[in-house]
Amino acid sequence: MNVREAVLTVDETQMSFLEQGPSLIERAARTATVATADADGVDRDARFPRKAFDAAREQKLLGVMIPVEFGGFGASIYDVTDICYTLGRACASTAMIYAMHTTKVACVIRHGHGIPWMETMMRRVARDQWLLASSTTEGQNGGNIRASAAAVDHAGDTVSLVRDATVISYGAEADGLVTIARRATEAAASDQVLLALAKDDYSLKQTQGWETLGMRGTCSTGFELKVDCPADRVFPEAYDKIHAQTMTPFAHLCWSSAWAGIAAASVTRAQAFVRKAARSSGGQMPPAAAHFTAAKMSLAKLRALISANLDAFARAEHDERALSSLDFQSSITLLKVQASELAVETVMHAMRTAGLSGYRNDGEFTMGRHLRDVLSSPIMINNDRILANAATSTLMSGIPASLRD
Repeated sequence: MNVREAVLTVDETQMSFLEQGPSLIERAARTATVATADADGVDRDARFPRKAFDAAREQKLLGVMIPVEFGGFGASIYDVTDICYTLGRACASTAMIYAMHTTKVACVIRHGHGIPWMETMMRRVARDQWLLASSTTEGQNGGNIRASAAAVDHAGDTVSLVRDATVISYGAEADGLVTIARRATEAAASDQVLLALAKDDYSLKQTQGWETLGMRGTCSTGFELKVDCPADRVFPEAYDKIHAQTMTPFAHLCWSSAWAGIAAASVTRAQAFVRKAARSSGGQMPPAAAHFTAAKMSLAKLRALISANLDAFARAEHDERALSSLDFQSSITLLKVQASELAVETVMHAMRTAGLSGYRNDGEFTMGRHLRDVLSSPIMINNDRILANAATSTLMSGIPASLRD
């Protein structure tokens, strides 16, 4: 499959459904309302945000990006990142699960055309609102998803796989799974393929729990993953291309948008605190108001950073050469690092604005959940690993001679 040809025809019935029904923004807002009401309970109990995803299914959000010819809305990268942002303002776990699901759906859409099973999966995501999970972390590799230990074992028209999947977010709740493995038992660790699996294609045996500081509702437990399925579950295209053209761009754009939503929610609370404090003191601004200004500025930087990378991806979306270029790959890779650091900075400034009221776990200005959730962002595919891996490529890229370059 060539990513250049991922633009499909319009189904009049499906477009009519969107035109006559709620917009994607309205659908996301309705889901966010449910997610907000349940967010504290999801965090407290470390449980999957079922109410939010029941609402997301009702609003058809899980299949919005599926092309209209397969029953979806054909939503753009701008649409889905905006949904991630909206959900991030409501419940971080809901937003991150949606971001991860969207990334896997994007892989199926952009690299599965013309493959009967992949097109069937697209239809099931759109029609039945399948939730797709991801298994990329393996053993002790620390999130290095470009090297696999487990290998696909081929036997005629079937394949099998056993994987030490130390983290599968919402794995027990998913309707399907997208995972990486070595192409064959004799293949090198970096010679990888991607598999798109229905729930009947695999089994999970829990090996680790998920008792964490934040992002508790993602239920990112560890499993032994056993796969026994038809061979058509394996993408014919090599994973290195899928990784560069789709997996990394969608993951980093969607994750960053979810983190920006968390940051925006904390700034909203900080703003409410400053306004209330000013009203109660006859218009006198509280001493920590300067931190609110800093929070607004860092949030603006974060949004601008995401917007610039969205535009860059949209320009290159169907151009394999542009997607593989050193400049694009460096920018989209480092987006994750920069966005996560800015998101943490924003929430910290927001909490310092509200002082003890933000630090408390009760009250209308509490930001403890937001801080704990956003602190996962530099750790999730650790920033230090990304920077170390990017060092060589950034050294090879040229330094612009002009601001216009």
